[in-house]
Amino acid sequence: MLNLLSDPWLPVIRRHTGRSLIRPAQITENYQADPVIAIDWPRPDFRIATMELLIGLLTTAAPPWENRNWLDWWHEPPTPEILDQAFAPIAHAFALDGDGPRFLQDLEDLQSGAEPIERLLIEAPGEATNGKNTDLLIHRGRVASLSRAAAAIALYTFQSWAPAGGAGNRTGLRGGGPLVTMISPGATPTLWQTIWANVPTGGESPEPEKLPLVFPWLASTIISEGSKIVTPEENSHRLQCWWGMPRRIRLDFTSSETPLPCDLTGDPDTVRVATWRQRPRGANYAAWGKVHPLTPHYQQKPATEFLPVHPQPGGIGYRHWLGLVLGSKDGLRTPASAVSTWSGPTGRGADVGIREARLIAAGYDMDNMKARGFVESEMPLPTAPDAESQRRLDDLAYALIDSAEQIASLLRSAVRNALFSAGATVKLDAGLLNALRERVWEETEARFFAALNIAADRPADDLGIARKDWMNQLRRIALALFDEAAPLSADSGGSAAPRIGKARRFLGMALGGYTPAGQAVFVALGLPAVETKEPKRKRKAA
Repeated sequence: MLNLLSDPWLPVIRRHTGRSLIRPAQITENYQADPVIAIDWPRPDFRIATMELLIGLLTTAAPPWENRNWLDWWHEPPTPEILDQAFAPIAHAFALDGDGPRFLQDLEDLQSGAEPIERLLIEAPGEATNGKNTDLLIHRGRVASLSRAAAAIALYTFQSWAPAGGAGNRTGLRGGGPLVTMISPGATPTLWQTIWANVPTGGESPEPEKLPLVFPWLASTIISEGSKIVTPEENSHRLQCWWGMPRRIRLDFTSSETPLPCDLTGDPDTVRVATWRQRPRGANYAAWGKVHPLTPHYQQKPATEFLPVHPQPGGIGYRHWLGLVLGSKDGLRTPASAVSTWSGPTGRGADVGIREARLIAAGYDMDNMKARGFVESEMPLPTAPDAESQRRLDDLAYALIDSAEQIASLLRSAVRNALFSAGATVKLDAGLLNALRERVWEETEARFFAALNIAADRPADDLGIARKDWMNQLRRIALALFDEAAPLSADSGGSAAPRIGKARRFLGMALGGYTPAGQAVFVALGLPAVETKEPKRKRKAA
């Protein structure tokens, strides 16, 4: 039997000796001489999910009561022996196989047809796709069997981020494919530092009798028939946000006399997982808004439920800063609490003297049941030395993002007017026009972070220069992208040439602040309005 707390199964990289397999408590082993610095799965989704699992494990079994306790383990990490002792009361919940309760698997031995283990991977083609022979980009049959370690993290990833799966197959506690955000502290953090930086304070380890409310596989599944739901206050514990089990699943294990390599990792195991079984109508999670510390949330309108943020096409960049790092001004978008707790001059980063943290943001971009891709991004988190400077820095970030959004909209409208006649029905989100918007964000991303890093230590008077420089950069980039999308050349015959020339002229006027839309950009940046010539007064007749 493999126990995920007492047996080594996590592939990691140590700073000096490279790859090894550890049990979770060994994350702090040999910390001074050869610390663990990274997770070493061959898949990025497994790596992010493992970090989430470790954060949840510490939050459940060894939560810091207050910031002072958190600081103690930051400065002097606990030994593996201390962590083993903390994990011991819940170790029975982490048996992956065997006769008793199994990690993230239904307590009942489900009677259902076996499915290939590959379908436990979120991006793998499903039965309908295979039946229609439309698995063109991601082919079937890549993974025939997994080691128990790979099956364990595949199961955790699937249950935590479960996408829609047809009638009765529930999504994860945060919906299908939630966005995960966490702090990466410093330039070269150890894995312990990254994990501990994201563990919330103020929690308590659950009493033994409450463990089935935390780990739902220790009890019979709350089957979602009718209107039955699972909420954090009535029939589950808030800590279940780390251990949600929306799907009723049982893994099938087969033994061999000699160890065989895993199809994903290559690591040998005498027990392999080639199939799994599932039944519909697992837990239907509701009212879990803002409970999970690693996911940002939003409201569709004031006084409505907070919903988890999900990745969207186009990846993750600084355009998502509002909602990932800062709350939106209307209060409808809020960062994950792990990010808010670390950030700013009074956050954890300031407590430990780290101003070079980065934001990790990752998750599956889902189109209902279909994974369009796994997206992952890292962004700097500039921090000012005091509260007033931080407020100015945050205001600058709002202004830069707002103005870039407006310029992207102006550019799309200008190119549309240049390429299509007035009566043409072309939506602004058409492929070419939407790509222009993405290009604005791509061309300005490095400049955005450079501006914030420079402004973090500058006095208030210098921020006006940063705003002017940003406007000049936006103007140059927008005109260059316009000329690329709607070039005016000798081949621009007929009505095209005058149309392109007129559109470019009006774009230039807007970028100079001479139109209402252009003036709005200047207002967003806090720049003075452009003086325009007053119309000549008609002379009175003699």
